[in-house]
Parts: sequence; C-alpha cells; structure tokens
Amino acid sequence: MIPVLDWSTFATDPDVFTTCLGEACRETGFFLLTGHGIPDALIERTFAAGDALFALPVAAKEQMSIARNPHNRGWTGPGGENLDDSSDQVDRKEAFNIGLDLAADDPRVVAGERFRGVNLWPDLPGFRTTLTAYFDAVLTLGVDIHRAIARDLGLEEDFFAPHFTAPLATLRLLSYPPGTGAANEIGAGAHTDYGSITLLMTDGEAGLQVRPRGQGWVDVPHVPGAFVINIADCLMRWTNDIYVSTPHRVLPPKRARRSIAFFLDPNPDSVITALPGTGTAKYPPVTGADYLQMRLDATYKTEPAP
Repeated sequence: MIPVLDWSTFATDPDVFTTCLGEACRETGFFLLTGHGIPDALIERTFAAGDALFALPVAAKEQMSIARNPHNRGWTGPGGENLDDSSDQVDRKEAFNIGLDLAADDPRVVAGERFRGVNLWPDLPGFRTTLTAYFDAVLTLGVDIHRAIARDLGLEEDFFAPHFTAPLATLRLLSYPPGTGAANEIGAGAHTDYGSITLLMTDGEAGLQVRPRGQGWVDVPHVPGAFVINIADCLMRWTNDIYVSTPHRVLPPKRARRSIAFFLDPNPDSVITALPGTGTAKYPPVTGADYLQMRLDATYKTEPAP
C-alpha cells in the first residue's frame, strides 16, 4: 500500500521513477525513498544531537521555547501542541525546530519578516554544525524530488525551482516517550502536514500510521535508511487536489521513539494557485507565508508571542 521507490532510478530511468512517484502521490500520498544519498553517518549524528538536546533539563529547554519565538523556531514540550484539532488530545511528544540559518543582521531578520528569525541553539558541542549540515542535505534532496513531481504533472522539470530558493523549510527533531496505557493518549494526533512535501527519518520504532482515503489506519513499514515522504496540504492545493495529502498520526510507542522531520514549504512570497493543466482552480491564491501562518495558528494552544 505504501510503495518503496529508489531515488537513484530517477537518474537512470526517469520515466519509470516518475510513473511510480505519480501513482503514489495520487493514491496514498505516501512513499518510502531509498537510494537518496544522504550519508548514514550524518543521519546518526543528527539523531544523537536530538538525544543530547532532549536530555537537557526542562529549564534549559524552556529558554528556547517556541512560545517565545514568532518564527516557528525552538523547543516545545509535551502537551504544547494539539495536531488533531477535532479532539481534546494533546501530543505527548517533545520537538525542536530550526529553519534557514540566518544571521542576526540578515536584512530579512532585521525587517522582521515572518518566519525569518535567527535559530535558537543549545550550548551543545557540534549541535549547530550537525543540524545545519542535515538541513542543507535534505533541502537539496527535497528540491530535487520536485523535479520528478514537475515531470509527473506535465511541467518543465525546473518549474518548482524558483519557489524553493529560500523556502520556509523546517527541520524538526522529535522525541516520543513510551506510552503509559492511559485512555485517550496519543503521541501525535491525526493531522495532515502543511507544506509541499515532508521527508521523515525514523529510528525504526513503530507508531506511525496513515489513513488512506476510504480505509482505516495502516502502519507505515520501516525500511532501514529510507525516508518516509508524504505529500502535504500546500502541494495538494497547488495540484488542485490531483495529489493527496493523507492524514497520519503517531500512536504512543512501546519504547521511546525518535524521528527527524523535514517540512519543505515554498518561499514566503510564492503564490500558490492551481498549476497549469490542473483545471479550474478550487482554491483562491495564497502566499506561502500566509498559508503557513494560517496552519500554525490552528496548531498551538496560544499563538507564539513576539
């Protein structure tokens, strides 16, 4: 139900890869990706960086709270998010976000542009170097995958490139404690992602489930070293609902579970409207920044304070 695609095939037989990708994007909205070229050592260092961060005292993590940052950067603790806004469940996970690593004197930071703040860094050796290296590597992969997406949609292969030159991308470290067995407990509530695509690396601990249209919840299999990639709401909107953004959730795991999510949103000023050849637009145009703001406002119990 959730296909496994080999990214290296795109270089040798792009038509075959594109066909398989198109089927996955239209049917389940999820696929696993092997052959991506991201070094195992970098992935392992990024998991280790997350372990070190989440092991810090709560008081130290609160100094980097996302609630104090208007740019979707920093730490959020258990109960800080409610991804399933149709229920009273609150997520038990911890998370830590970074975006593009901008200097304090970057004109976009100085001007106070939305989602253009400086990252918040813990005082941990090698943490910043590791996370920025991972961010850059997965950003390159995510932008390249849009070449195949463009081919599938009958567009020029570089169609999406101008929309991801300075994207609203977020790298998120995630830590889920073991479940307690309490009623109504959830690791991450049922939701769809906000941006274009999400590239998720997991540690193999079970818990991630998807709910394809007309079906019940299905476990996502683990393929060591493979990314779990899904279509998110912005790309579904961009394709005029040709692609599907599928609900997913994380059940309380039996053992502690870790994952690394990379949410690839377009540039803040990119106008998201029905792509050429997709028919009459079902949605009004919206910029990347406005769409992300709208979705974040629904996620947090209170809006991040300036």
